[in-house]
Amino acid sequence: MLENLPPCPKCSCAYTYEMNALVVCPECGHEWVPAEEDAPAADAAGERVIRDSVGNVLQDGDTVTVVKALKVKGSASGIKAGTKVRNIRLVDGVDGHDIDCRIEGFGAMQLKSSVVKKA
Repeated sequence: MLENLPPCPKCSCAYTYEMNALVVCPECGHEWVPAEEDAPAADAAGERVIRDSVGNVLQDGDTVTVVKALKVKGSASGIKAGTKVRNIRLVDGVDGHDIDCRIEGFGAMQLKSSVVKKA
């Protein structure tokens, strides 16, 4: 149970209450999962955790789906939303590109975890 409940992000009401895992606003009825202030960027083993666009934890060898169309420099067509990418590798890339993969028709490239969803 949270001791200091956050105010409602929609109407700023201070009288929020907890209901199971959600925090609820009695004035506007908005429900949300409270953000953990202590949310570490690493798991218990000390390794970095990489999450997809919806919050699923990614691991090496996973299959992901691209959730938005991406432009590819030097290519007439980009990567379409819904393209499946198999056997990803998680890396410490440049500019937030933390997935190393091979996309059929494009070859090897790096993607950001914010534009993929675990399949």
